[in-house]
Amino acid sequence: MVSVATLLLLRHGRTTANADGGLAGRQPVELDDTGRAQATAVGGRLAGLPLAAVVTSPLIRCRQTLELALPGAEPVVEDGLIECGYGDWEGQSLKKLAKEPLWPVVQQHPSAAAFPQGESMAAMSARAVAAVRAWDARVTAEHGPEAIWLACSHGDVIKAIVADALGVHLDLFQRIVADPASVTAIRYTPLRPFLVRLNDTGGDLSALVPPPRKRRRRPARAAESDAAVGGGAGAAG
Repeated sequence: MVSVATLLLLRHGRTTANADGGLAGRQPVELDDTGRAQATAVGGRLAGLPLAAVVTSPLIRCRQTLELALPGAEPVVEDGLIECGYGDWEGQSLKKLAKEPLWPVVQQHPSAAAFPQGESMAAMSARAVAAVRAWDARVTAEHGPEAIWLACSHGDVIKAIVADALGVHLDLFQRIVADPASVTAIRYTPLRPFLVRLNDTGGDLSALVPPPRKRRRRPARAAESDAAVGGGAGAAG
């Protein structure tokens, strides 16, 4: 797995809507004090990583997170990473929304959930997965297979990308957790993605940087996509 690019998915820090139990959607809600502290803290964990690219959802909470976490970066806005369009649900409390007939569908059969005057969860998943896979191919082509890059997005978007990487149906994505300011790492190989980290809110990230590639006397084999039977030795210490 060391000869493929590494994607870091960063969820934005906590917002005022998160703290109040509301569904922000695409509204311009900003980070609260806790969210700003989370963004600063994750910046310390990301410091020193040789990020080949930083891309972000266009929403202000993601841009604020990156301004605090990676003040020297110049993020590129990627519309495919925007929050799900919750339509008429946006701005309402989750407690109130839990009484809506659509709520059980969102919880148990999200692939069939389409928000009134908004987006379907299936459409959100498709455009988000397409965006990160396209960026991963671009980063790999421009910076080589040892590159590491970061995308800042939203909870449901990150969960959908993880579900795709795991090869599980979107209807199971509610089993995945992506907390504010958490880091999730995925490596896309020619045959399958590998989920390397999930919802990491405090671990050392330096082990995610691939080591320098050794010179090969023959072309790379498909074994780069093989899983380590028995679990493998993990990252080098």
